[in-house]
Formats: sequence, structure tokens, C-alpha cells
Amino acid sequence: MPSAMKIAIVDDERDMRQSISQWLALSGFDTETFASAEDALRQLGPDYPGIVVTDIRMPGMDGMQFLRKLMGSDSTLPVIMITGHGDVPMAVEAMRLGAYDFLEKPFNPDRMTELAKKAAQKRRLALDARSLRRDLSDGGNLMKKLIGTSPAMDRLREDILDLGQADGHVLIEGETGTGKTLVAHALHAAGNRAGRSFVTLSCAAFEEDALVRRLFGPVAPDESHLPAIEQARGGTLVLEDVEALPDTVQARMLTALNEEGTPPETRIVAISNMQDEGRTCEDALRPDLFYRLASLRLTVPPLRARGEDILTLFARFTEQFAEDYGCDAPQVSAQEATQLLQAPWPGNVRQLFNMAERAVLQTRRGTGTLTSLLMSDHDEMQPVMTTEGKPLKEYVEAFERMLIDNTMRRHKGSVQAVMDELCLPRRTLNEKMAKYSLQRSDYI
Repeated sequence: MPSAMKIAIVDDERDMRQSISQWLALSGFDTETFASAEDALRQLGPDYPGIVVTDIRMPGMDGMQFLRKLMGSDSTLPVIMITGHGDVPMAVEAMRLGAYDFLEKPFNPDRMTELAKKAAQKRRLALDARSLRRDLSDGGNLMKKLIGTSPAMDRLREDILDLGQADGHVLIEGETGTGKTLVAHALHAAGNRAGRSFVTLSCAAFEEDALVRRLFGPVAPDESHLPAIEQARGGTLVLEDVEALPDTVQARMLTALNEEGTPPETRIVAISNMQDEGRTCEDALRPDLFYRLASLRLTVPPLRARGEDILTLFARFTEQFAEDYGCDAPQVSAQEATQLLQAPWPGNVRQLFNMAERAVLQTRRGTGTLTSLLMSDHDEMQPVMTTEGKPLKEYVEAFERMLIDNTMRRHKGSVQAVMDELCLPRRTLNEKMAKYSLQRSDYI
């Protein structure tokens, strides 16, 4: 596990809760024990970073009452019930109420560990999706996830919030490196499946037989994961490189979708990364599957269509790498800003991200220029570029915005320091910040 997931163990029998705790701790969990449901409820909030293992028969509040309380507070919290032989019908009722699973005494400790690991994975996905959903509900945090103020990015955010609320399957299209998987995360977090499973599978990463097993099962005996279609049930299944699905797998996927009904229990978000000139995802998939997956469509804009977002992203990336490498971020000149804006960026945001790291390393060594990096990445570019131009006013404004943004960030929102460095009176600085939608609070 990436980090120790918490497990709350609730049992009125001291020996039982201690033995479960010791076993699960040896399996890598961070355990805490409670002698009663009442004690546990005082500690377990709706964002509890873990799962719960509880006995059913306890004095005071029993396991069923405890389960109802937990589900009322957080319906995505996995709860494993421990039951005696005569309590199996009660455990089945607990499953109906939302319990993750149950174990009948005496149970195999390895089975306990296996269940706990699967429940922990489900919980981690739910908490990640919930965190992203909160980001999306807050305009400031949304900007941090999907950086940019260009019209193209404004439309993308609006599309995400609109399509996130719909039930249909979604096809996300766009060039390589534009951030399609991040958009898939955002779609999931913005909809009514937020907090449920979010599973990603690359259709191009496996041979046909392995892909069938990963998608539909059965999994190999030495594999602990569920098939993706089961793991994502009730949530979102993201199929990256969907155009790589072999014909036989396309047929099985279509059958699975037909069995889902309307609205579908599990939402499919298909990501297409077609690069062959003159071909589309529609050409690669059988028509009946394509139209099922593309009931809703969303296109992620290429970097070259995002205008001054290029400068904003480059500034954020270089700042991040400068902090990582313990050096200053490179200062971008007006000519370099123009070159950044005019570059074709076939690799989009991913290419810009990589260039930002190289620019920071170059600055740390005190060698090279941003222009030389740009020319090495874009063979067709010249020191003064002549690609499709824009009015001079747009270049000037983009550079001015970047300069104020970088200076405000460097001085952590100190207006006086920015005024001194840029030789601007307060009124002029305020007017320009308002013009470029820059808020001092974002830098403090």
C-alpha cells in the first residue's frame, strides 16, 4: 500500500480486538481499537482515512445500529462485519444496508487481510475523488487543477461541470499531453458518482488475453485485484487509448454495456489518443460500440490554442522545479515570452512541463538560454519566429501579465515590493491586476 491505511477495530471482547489489531498491523495497517460502538463514533468522522471492522453482537449499541450511524455519516466508508454462525442472515441484511462484507467466526486471518486490503483500496479511491470534487466546487482550487484563463479553458471547465452531472458515457478526445486523464478525474468528481470507485485501465498496455482478464476476469491466482469492470462497479471506469481495443474485446465490452441498463450503473469514460493523420476514434471502433461510448463528447484543447495560458503554466512549472532543485526560476524575457507563445507545442502541456525542468536545470548551471531550448525542441523555429502571428497588443499584454504574476508570486503578494521592482505606482498596478484577473490573495 502507498501509505498505512487506518483500520478502526470495534469489539467488546478485548482478546478478539487485540488479536485482529496485531494481525492487521503485521499486514501493514495502522490500527486503532475501540471497546464499544459509542467510543468509536466519537472518533470516526465522515472523512475517516480508513475502514472499519466491527463485531455485530455488542452490548449497548450493536453492530447493526453502529452500521446505520456510519452509513448516515459517510455512505462510502467500507465496514467489514464480524458475525457468529447464527448471525449470517443479519450479516446479509447488513450488506443490504451498505456494509462492505462480512466474516463468519472462526475466520481465516488471511481472508481478513485480503478483505481489508480491497476495502482500503476502495476507500483510498473514494477519498481521492471526494478531495477532487471539493476542489472542483471551489473556483480557486479548480484553477489550480485546470490552470488557465483562456476562453478554451473556460469552456472546458464549463463542459466538465455540465457533463459531470449527466449519466451517459463520455468520449474524451484531444492530442497527446493535453491532460485528458486529469479531465476524466474532474468529470468523475463533478458528478453523482464522486466518492465511488474510479478505475483507470490502458487498453494499449496489454496483449489481448491479458486485457480480457484485466477487464472482465478471471484474474490469475497470484493477483489480488478485481477485474476492472467489477472494481469500478457503481463508479467510473476510464479506458485510456480506447481505440486500441481488439475486435473481440470490443464485442465483450458492448455486451457488458448492454447489460447495464439506463442510466448505467458504471460510467465509462473513454479516452482517445488517435495520432494517425486522417483517422479518428470512430474509424477504430465498431459503430455500435463507438456510439455507446460517445453519447457525450468532450475535446481537450491543444496548448497552442490556449494563448497566454502557456506563460502561466511555464511560470508555475519553473517555480515548482526551482523549489525542487533549490535554485532560482529562470527569468523570461519579452522575446522568449513571444517564442513560448508562438511555438507549435506538438507535445502540449507535457512537453512544456519537460521544457520547464530543463530550463531550471540550465539556469542552475548558468548555461544556455530558453531560446536555444525552444529551437532544439522545435526544429522549424527560428530565433525570431514567423509562425501565425497575433496583434502586437496581445503579445505585450501576455508578457505584462506574466511579469506581474511572476513578481507577485516571488514577493508572496507584497504590493509594495512589486511596485518597487516594476517601478509602478499603486493605482497603475491595481488597474493592471484587475485587467488581468490577478488577485493578491492568491499569492499570500
